[in-house]
Amino acid sequence: MRVIIRYFFRTLRLVLTPFMLLSEKLSTPESVTRSAEEQARADEASKNLALYQFKACPFCIKVRKEIARLGLNIETRDAQHDPEHRAALEAGGGQIKVPCLKIHQEDGSDRWLYESDEIKAWLQERFEPA
Repeated sequence: MRVIIRYFFRTLRLVLTPFMLLSEKLSTPESVTRSAEEQARADEASKNLALYQFKACPFCIKVRKEIARLGLNIETRDAQHDPEHRAALEAGGGQIKVPCLKIHQEDGSDRWLYESDEIKAWLQERFEPA
């Protein structure tokens, strides 16, 4: 019975994934407008960020939309299909849970944010234009 349930949800995920990704493309907002100097500062600050994510995860989509809205160039790392990124997420953050924003701080340490709402709030606080 467990095998049937597992295959049911795998099939459901395979069927829904293209629709979720299409919905993301169609509903992603336009990015905020910044001057070239402000955008360069935002790009420099976002160099120290990496988003560990699964492509079709609805919470990851939510965070990616916010990244697009803020016009940030944050590296996305596929923790579902890339074993190196998956291992780095588990070793650094302590668990394989997405979305996870890795923040490389100035003192050389890494901070790991796991909840989509916390990630969005942190990004807005740091990068929202005045």
